[in-house]
Formats: sequence, structure tokens, C-alpha cells
Amino acid sequence: MLLCCKVFISEGRNIATLDAIERAARSNTETVIVNKFHDSTYNRARYNLVSYVLHDCTGNAIYSPLQQTVVAMAEAAFNAINLEFHDGAHPRLGAVDDIVFHPLACASLDDAAWLAKSVAADIGNQFNVPVFLYAAAHPTGKQLDAIRRELGYYRPNSMGNQWAGWTMPDILPQTPDEGPIVVSRSRGISMIGAQSWVTLYNIPLLSTDVSAARRIARKVSARGGGLPTVQTLGIVCEDSTEIACMLLEPNRVGADRVQNLVEILAAQEGLDVEKGYYTDLSPEMIVEQYMNLISAKKSSP
Repeated sequence: MLLCCKVFISEGRNIATLDAIERAARSNTETVIVNKFHDSTYNRARYNLVSYVLHDCTGNAIYSPLQQTVVAMAEAAFNAINLEFHDGAHPRLGAVDDIVFHPLACASLDDAAWLAKSVAADIGNQFNVPVFLYAAAHPTGKQLDAIRRELGYYRPNSMGNQWAGWTMPDILPQTPDEGPIVVSRSRGISMIGAQSWVTLYNIPLLSTDVSAARRIARKVSARGGGLPTVQTLGIVCEDSTEIACMLLEPNRVGADRVQNLVEILAAQEGLDVEKGYYTDLSPEMIVEQYMNLISAKKSSP
């Protein structure tokens, strides 16, 4: 029974900081970094971690090495990142911006939710960081995008297309699920959730017109009347823009449908589109990679 954790960190440029976070991730030999993704323009990094989950005699989850590993990564990130000096093309609310747990193999969504809530309590209590739970970890299943929208996540605060510094009030408008209602300007807020596998797919536009990118993104998203179970962002890159897509049910609405609709909408704007790319692996590839890495560890002297 395996769980995958995606940890999104608000840093994609400082190699020393990224190295410190990765060392923390590797400190527990029972956790494996299966995949990672850094983007300097976004100023954001994502780590995919995998480990097992144990249950008691009644079938309730009671232990996973991921808990210790993720908390250690959070500590390294909080010690090295100050959001007051952070800027990037990708929105963020916290130094440790988002942590999501996915069930793999024979694990259940309940297992993932248990671990999400355990990690949320640790981060809230140990580091005095407000934590909002979402999806299966939330009491009513509230989704990540709804919480982010309430907290102003999608509103750029610098040059119309960048997120820079800390602009939220020091006292939150809503009470978090864990941690204080008062926010540290350097650490910000963390979102922690549990859900079935989500696919991340980005589509480059050969244009620097962020307004056009946002119009296209809005029309593609379920919220804008586009494709169901699809969430999008129009984001600036170095010399282009991208439609960053979150496919909540990739078996229902996959990357091909998203790519096709973006191409149609971009043509209406007079823009060219490149073939999109995945920023992570499929669940099957994650499990295979994990098993290979575990086998290699066991066979090494």
C-alpha cells in the first residue's frame, strides 16, 4: 500500500535552498523522491515522494514514513525562504505552498486523507503556519481552488502578471484548519489535501500577451464553462505564455482534449500553440519508478 505526496515549494532559483530541501527529503531512507520539477520563471519547485502506509488490525492507517519526511522538508523550506522577498510568475500563498497526498496501488483515499491531516497538524503546530485542508482531507470536501480564490491566490500584485512579496493581511479573514490565524509574512499559508490522482499538463503559447493567455485559460476551465474537471492558469514564461492545466479526472478529460480546445481558442486569438507537456509521471510510472529505486537501494552495498 503506497502513497504519493506532491510537495510544491515557492522556490525554483536558489540552488542552495533547493539542495537543503532535497537533503531533508532524502534523510529518511524509507521515502523515495520519484520525480521533481523546478521552474525558475515560476520560481517554484515540485517534489513527488513515495512511501508505504501501515494499518492497525482494524484497517486504519497508523504510520507512514512520508509524515516525517514532509515535515522535515517543510522545516528546511521555512528556514530558507522568505516570502517578503519572493517573486515569480506562478501564484503562491506560502513558502510551502501546497502539499497533496494521492493513494497508489492498494492504498485508499482515506489513507491519504489521514496522512494529510496528520502532516497539517504537525506543520500548523510546529511552525506556527496556518494550514487549510482541502478535498478528501477537508470535513466537507472543499476544493483547493475554492479556498485559494477566497484567499486571493489568483490576483497578481506586481506588473499585472507577477506575484511578489506578501500582500495579505497579517490576520486571516478565515480560521484555518490548523495553526494560528495570524500569518508570518515570511512563511505564509500552506494548503494540504488528499485526492485521487491529478495530472499536471502545461501548454505553451507563442505569445507574450498574458491577457490573451488568461482569456484562453478561462474558456478552457470548468469554472469558465469549458471542459469539466479541468482547472487552468494563464502564466507568463520567459518569452512566451503558458496555459497551466490541472486535470482532476484525467481518465474522463485527458490532455488531448485540453490541447485541442486550447489550439482552437488560440487560433481565434491569432496565436500559435506548441505541443503541451506533462510536468509529472503517471501513477503507473510512479509506482514502477519507486519499485526500481527501492530494489536498487536494497541491492547496493
